[in-house]
Amino acid sequence: MPGSLVLVGGEPGIGKSTLLLQISATVAEAGRAVAYVSGEESISQVKLRSERLGIEGKGIYFLSEPNLAGVLESLEKLSPGLAIIDSIQTMYLEDVAGMPGSISQVRECTWRLQRWAKQGNVPLLITGHVTKEGAIAGPGTLEHIVDAVFYFEGESSSSYRVLRSAKNRFGSTNEVGIFEMSDRGLIEVANPSQVFLSTHKDAAIGSVVVPTLQGNRPLLAEIQSLTTTNSFGPPRRVANGVDLNRLLLIIAVLTKRAGLKLFNQDVIVNVTGGLRVNEPAVDLGIACAIASSLRDARPLTGLVALGEIGLNGELRGVSQLERRISEATRLGFRCCLTPVLPPGVSSEVKRSIGSEGIRLIEVGSVYDALRRGLTREGRLKAVEFEDTDIR
Repeated sequence: MPGSLVLVGGEPGIGKSTLLLQISATVAEAGRAVAYVSGEESISQVKLRSERLGIEGKGIYFLSEPNLAGVLESLEKLSPGLAIIDSIQTMYLEDVAGMPGSISQVRECTWRLQRWAKQGNVPLLITGHVTKEGAIAGPGTLEHIVDAVFYFEGESSSSYRVLRSAKNRFGSTNEVGIFEMSDRGLIEVANPSQVFLSTHKDAAIGSVVVPTLQGNRPLLAEIQSLTTTNSFGPPRRVANGVDLNRLLLIIAVLTKRAGLKLFNQDVIVNVTGGLRVNEPAVDLGIACAIASSLRDARPLTGLVALGEIGLNGELRGVSQLERRISEATRLGFRCCLTPVLPPGVSSEVKRSIGSEGIRLIEVGSVYDALRRGLTREGRLKAVEFEDTDIR
């Protein structure tokens, strides 16, 4: 958007510079001049990266300068169609107290860049590092100055990256982009569900697939759990890709309402592929994975699970149920554990998925979900646990 100031945040080394360099190449190929300003890298370093990405650099003007006064002067002379500042923490102004990256420097530099972008009607992208807590490093007012805030996320051990919108004055914040980092740069992932489930084994102990939403995009994710007996000290709870407080809540409900003996068990939960899922709709999938690992019970063949768990063990409905189920149906799943639906909603969902869709298993509590969704080895035809199997 002309005159907009967009902040792209992410951990150091996540791929922000690679993303912006590829954006620069796309805009330059359209015939618009791009000004790329870096306070972190020299021209030779950026050249090496551009050669690796196959970017010739025609139409991209590079400047290695952390002094913002000199940067603004150069931008005025060039009048680019797009400007990029990488990163805002390295910029400084001589007439402002503090070192580069300090609160006063980051705030004033961002404010002057915003004034330049608005006056020149030029779109401006700036990058910013995030803290250990996941917030943009610097003052909280930084996010209020800019027009849009995007977070570039991903695990260091995974090649996949997710671009999320936290603020957008010009559009929706519900859209996400999913990319794969390769030696040729970022590549769009056209079918993320299939990618994240590429190594999934159906009916594996301790593994349950959940239909989650990344923005407005339905995405199937595999949740794995491992429980082991802890004979010394308090039991450990490890959450990778899910919220730890949410995991503690689910463990407490499983102990109190489903009778699972987890007081002496280390519980480890992991979302495969480095994906992060934080919505309550994955509660039931996490609970089923934990119970499956504890009781050595397999999920039903072709099972997906979704539903929010309440403190009394009841299951609550989730939003956009039809879109989630349609994505699961497209990838060949045959049954879905879901909270009890109102009569009108249930018939509408069944009508939308059609006769060839997956079977809905409606349950009212997490206890019933474990009885109907898991099966013992050697009893593959049995759908329900005996009471003694759970308690």
